[in-house]
Parts: sequence; C-alpha cells; structure tokens
Amino acid sequence: MRPKAQRKNELPMGKHKKWMSLVNFVYAIEGVLFLMKTERNPVIYLVFMFILGVLGIHCHLTLHEWIALIIPMSLVWMAEALNTAIELLADEISEEKRERLGKAKDVAAGGVLLAALGMAAVVVIVFLPHL
Repeated sequence: MRPKAQRKNELPMGKHKKWMSLVNFVYAIEGVLFLMKTERNPVIYLVFMFILGVLGIHCHLTLHEWIALIIPMSLVWMAEALNTAIELLADEISEEKRERLGKAKDVAAGGVLLAALGMAAVVVIVFLPHL
C-alpha cells in the first residue's frame, strides 16, 4: 500500500485530529486564491456578483429572490473550480495533446457553460418583474 502524499507543513494524523478541519479549511482557501490568481473567469464572476448585489439592493429583492440568485451563483463557482482542477490534472498527466484528456476538459468546460446559462435564466426570472 502506497503512503498518502503529504503536503508541506501538514500535521500528522493522531493527536492533532481536531486541528485537521482547520488545516483543511486553510487548504481550501488556498485553492480558491489559486483559482482567483490563475483564471480569468472568477474575476468576471466577482464583477457580476457585485453588479447583481447592487441591482438586488436597488430592486429590494425578497429573501427568496436572494436565495434564488445565490444558489446558481454558487454552482457556477463550483463548476469553475472543478473545471480548473480537471484541467490541472489533465495537464499533469500529459502535456501533449491526447484526445480523451481534451474531451474531459471540454466536458468540464461545458459544465461551467451549463451552470452559467442556468444562472442567466435565474437572473432574468428574478429581475424581470422588477423592471
């Protein structure tokens, strides 16, 4: 059995189990920061979120309308993160063009597109009555 790969500064399991949740949270934040630094789309999403927030406040959205916006927005972020992870893994496996790895990347990018289209539909449904 192969030993689990250990990250730098990772605490060994055992007495420190209660701290592992905090350590994992820090790794997750590092992942989000990496996503923000290396990808262009998350910056666009932040601008879009800001604009929606300002419009939402201006239109006095209800709690349910805010929830209707937050859920698909979160799905877009999650899809983008998974897409980036798949791209990184595919590039790590092989730098040369391989058809199946290319298809995997295309499918992951398609997932982001579908999430974004769903988000756009929700934005129209939520804001249309306020115009």
